Amino acid sequence: MTDLAFDVPSPNAKAQEFLDRREYGNFIGGKWSSSASSETFETLDPATGECLGRLARSNTADVDQAVAAARAAFDDGRWSKMVPMERAKILWRIADLIEEHIDELAELETLDQGKAFYVGRWAEIPGAVGQFRYFSGLATKIEGATIPTSINYQPEGKEVFAYTQKEPVGVVGAIVPWNSPLVLTAMKLAPALAAGCTVVLKPAENTSLTAVRLVELMTEAGLPDGVINLVTGFGAEAGQALAEHPGVNKIAFTGSTATGRRILDAAKGNLKKVTLELGGKSPVIVLDDADVDAAIQGAANAIFFNGGQVCIAGSRLYCHSSVFDRVAAGIAEIAQSIKLGHGLDQATQMGPLVSREHSSKVGEYIDSGKGDGASVLCGGTIAGPNETFVSPTVMTDVKPDMRIMREEIFGPVLVATPFDDPNEVINSANDSEYGLAAGVWTESLSNGLRFANALRAGTVWINGHAMYDASLPIGGMKQSGWGRDSGQAALENYLELKTVCAIH
Repeated sequence: MTDLAFDVPSPNAKAQEFLDRREYGNFIGGKWSSSASSETFETLDPATGECLGRLARSNTADVDQAVAAARAAFDDGRWSKMVPMERAKILWRIADLIEEHIDELAELETLDQGKAFYVGRWAEIPGAVGQFRYFSGLATKIEGATIPTSINYQPEGKEVFAYTQKEPVGVVGAIVPWNSPLVLTAMKLAPALAAGCTVVLKPAENTSLTAVRLVELMTEAGLPDGVINLVTGFGAEAGQALAEHPGVNKIAFTGSTATGRRILDAAKGNLKKVTLELGGKSPVIVLDDADVDAAIQGAANAIFFNGGQVCIAGSRLYCHSSVFDRVAAGIAEIAQSIKLGHGLDQATQMGPLVSREHSSKVGEYIDSGKGDGASVLCGGTIAGPNETFVSPTVMTDVKPDMRIMREEIFGPVLVATPFDDPNEVINSANDSEYGLAAGVWTESLSNGLRFANALRAGTVWINGHAMYDASLPIGGMKQSGWGRDSGQAALENYLELKTVCAIH
């Protein structure tokens, strides 16, 4: 890829109005304010390196204030004791406001994260809308159960009445990553709020702009003061303080496995509850009876969507040897046709990676693979004025022990290898510390279900990849995390179960 040149289209009027503010504070107890230290930091357009604005650099003092505000809002019942139907109405209104501002939010996400506009506008922002609408419906369906007991030692003439009830866990610290900021934030906030919890949100330092705008919309929707609090800043400062804070009852985190381990260490002080949606090295398996054309398109989308900066990206391709050459060549052809450019350009299919630091890391993985003997079928270059564009890459001649086969690259890099024995490929696919997702392409229902049962992954797709819905639980096995986002299972993350046993 020769050095990449592109124009930067102007944002729409609403997005520009937001950007013209240039400085963005914390939101604590219903008020916007600067950080306790008055320090700020820049957020950049990764395509150009241009500063988009400055955000509050929060530290322990800011987190203390935010947790205190969330605790007060929880303890006085302004949200936790609100009639469930009223909570549901506010969540639905949040969804409406996100939808009303969808173009503005998609453009802010593109500028801050780099993703192609269509990714936010047609996939991720609608996904955030869906989260709030889905959990709005569940807010009125948090139910316990009556339990028939076999207790037989109560006083004569008395009976036992036993039941369970579900209560909100309390103050939640939500720490979200930079790759799909708004939808991943919604995946934490919607179930937490539906359950009656209050929240302190810490977005990624690279991508905080849509979090600021979302909090404004949530306030406009009628969310009471203190129910949502926002602290921006760095993970080692604000994130660490939030994970350690004794006033926080639960941490909900999405990010890397390495950071997940640090979250666990920080959370052990008061044994707060933790859910973790972590890294992945998801296999995509193409059997000899697959619809090859569909598999080529699906496997390409699985790795190149959002520049491969997706936790469930299909980054390991195992393809039956009878169709391997055709599939690899087809994916490479798609890769070479992908138009790179600034995300606001409607013709752009892939924008930059989130930062120069991250693109350099992805480049190091490509070099590592080549040094270990892998072949580059296409791509493998870095370009752009900020050196953040990585060309869609397909690598073959890979071995199981190579770093590019075992570690999460988190970029548009596919490693592909043939197989002959279906049983052997199941073992190869499972030979990973990760277990977030997997996909299998086959026209045989029996094969599809057999592989789905055998693959050690939290989600298995048959003849598809990254098919999301707010109703479908998503999460991992092994070192890909604890707990689930989305679906009814996610609501349980934010609830405590209480048993009541009464003699009457």
